[in-house]
Amino acid sequence: MKPVRVIEGRAVPLERSDVDTDQIIPSDWLKRVERTGFGRGLFSEWRDDPGFILNDQRYVGANILVAGPRFGTGSSREHAVWALMDYGFAAIVAPSFGDIFRNNSSKQGLVIVHLAQEDVDELTRIVKEDSTRLVLIDVDQMVVEVPETDWQRSFALDPLIRERLLNGWDDIGLTMRREASITAYEARSDAPTLEGVFDDAGHVVAH
Repeated sequence: MKPVRVIEGRAVPLERSDVDTDQIIPSDWLKRVERTGFGRGLFSEWRDDPGFILNDQRYVGANILVAGPRFGTGSSREHAVWALMDYGFAAIVAPSFGDIFRNNSSKQGLVIVHLAQEDVDELTRIVKEDSTRLVLIDVDQMVVEVPETDWQRSFALDPLIRERLLNGWDDIGLTMRREASITAYEARSDAPTLEGVFDDAGHVVAH
């Protein structure tokens, strides 16, 4: 994944609580085998309603979602994160999140900003007053702000998650940081290996 240091853009207020992963990406979309294209299924059942916030032209192109408490609860599907990111969201701001959703987000590069309910309410009000206002999320300094209004709040990130985001490390990236140690261990280990089992063409060598 790509390093994430600063996210800036416009925000869209999703004033709903307990938005679970089934609502984020309905189960019909789980039949797809690719990781791309899920953005079309994001909140697809709600988007049939012309009054749904993502159908409001004022918020087209917004890349920060401001949501209610307990966002991302429910099943552990990674597809929810894929759908949000494929649609164009780079960060979610909410008072609380589903634990598995928060963990999946950190591995994909979706920034999770946990603020107090009153701060989320205030940010929602600011965004609704003027949909063009720039919102800035600084992952390094762990600050979210609306420069035009001087509104600013700090948020917390687990040190490992912050390091993941700043350096663009997914699970493979974290493993490769220890490549030298892994290679050294393999060199001195007496554990069985597959060395000599296959030839260059990938066929099993007869013994």
